[in-house]
Amino acid sequence: MTATTKPVGSIPASDQAGKAAPADQVNRWKDPRYLALRNFAMSITVFNIFGYTVLGWEQPWLWPIFAILTAYTTEIGLEWLSAKVNHREPEFAGLGPKGMMAYLLPAHITGLAANMLLYANNQWWPVMFCVVVAVAQKHVLKAPVAGRMRHFMNPSNLGITVSLLVLGNWVSISPPYQFTEWANSYFRLMIPIIILTAGTVLNALLTKKTPLIVGWMGAFAIQAYLRHIIFGVQLNTALGVMTGVAFILFSNYMVTDPATTPSKPWPKFMFGSAVAFVYGFLMAFNIVYGLFYALTIVCAVRGLSWWVADFRRKRREAAAPASAAGQVGARVGEQAVAT
Repeated sequence: MTATTKPVGSIPASDQAGKAAPADQVNRWKDPRYLALRNFAMSITVFNIFGYTVLGWEQPWLWPIFAILTAYTTEIGLEWLSAKVNHREPEFAGLGPKGMMAYLLPAHITGLAANMLLYANNQWWPVMFCVVVAVAQKHVLKAPVAGRMRHFMNPSNLGITVSLLVLGNWVSISPPYQFTEWANSYFRLMIPIIILTAGTVLNALLTKKTPLIVGWMGAFAIQAYLRHIIFGVQLNTALGVMTGVAFILFSNYMVTDPATTPSKPWPKFMFGSAVAFVYGFLMAFNIVYGLFYALTIVCAVRGLSWWVADFRRKRREAAAPASAAGQVGARVGEQAVAT
């Protein structure tokens, strides 16, 4: 949930530093990227408050605060270090209170998402590890795109994936019942409907990720049917995953991260479909936590493709002068023979 070299939906550095025209300084707060980021940060904050006070979430109530502070500290510290090493000003320099708030929104979202989706019993340090990995990877895992370096791994998802792989004895994904544990039957039904509605509006109007969600959910249903036909998996079980709150949260708020997903309709559709089919492949081998691993794999392949494309472009550019020099030499030789 981040953008460019910065977190998701962040405002261009030139605007943040106050170098934009006055009209741009006014309009930047109406930028859909910022609005999507702000609304998502507000919704996940409200959902966490709601979860701890009404839904019966099991993690200690101080942990989301610790997670947010860890994310803020990691983001600011690594940006300051990067700026010092590269002899430039930190991107948060001179932003002012509102600009600093916008700068830290992605870290805010990452911290809350990691704490909400990862269950570490009574141990805080695995959650802290997850948050640090999620925020820090944006400064490390980058690929060249259109002349600039962009991070390509979904921050929260990668932090959770690494934590599950490295700390499997201490952590797991939050149990699905956590999101509706204290709710009665009617309220339990309304929770996923409210989340689905809010997420759909956010993605349709601001992030414009509707094609991605269509590809993701359509392909998810197809892979469930294929596993039913090929491996004999119960169809209602394979499709039943789509009715859970965790799946709806993943679909509307994780897989649709604006900064680490394509921006054009057809690539969006293919990205969502790819995540679903990789998930189906992992499930065929009984690999748990397939949702998170599938998204990590697809993001990694996308980032690798950027590096491959950049390598091929540089080879073509290096070969072009040599080819041109050869053609000039051939013409000179022809002229010499003619004379």
